[in-house]
Amino acid sequence: MSMKDKKRCPGHPGLILKNLYLEPLSISNAKLAEILGVSRKAISSIVNERKSITPDMALRLSQAFPNSTAESWLNLQKNYDLWQTAHNTNDWKSVRAVSERQAQRA
Repeated sequence: MSMKDKKRCPGHPGLILKNLYLEPLSISNAKLAEILGVSRKAISSIVNERKSITPDMALRLSQAFPNSTAESWLNLQKNYDLWQTAHNTNDWKSVRAVSERQAQRA
């Protein structure tokens, strides 16, 4: 099943960070920011689902939480972004498949 066919939006990585790491470990946004060497605002923006996980942040999170990987953080973000785009935009729907004939003419 493709992402555009899924009805339920995947959780934002910030929600995962909050619910599976920060709350169970009683770590504040400020403390995590200190651990990661970033601003409290950067963590708050992610936890409150206003900013995306970048590759740099994914690497930092995977270092802080060894049971996770940078790839897993980026996959969470990719899945969230893809679902949002598939369900909240329409421009991509007008694109048609490239035929073999069209490809040969190029």
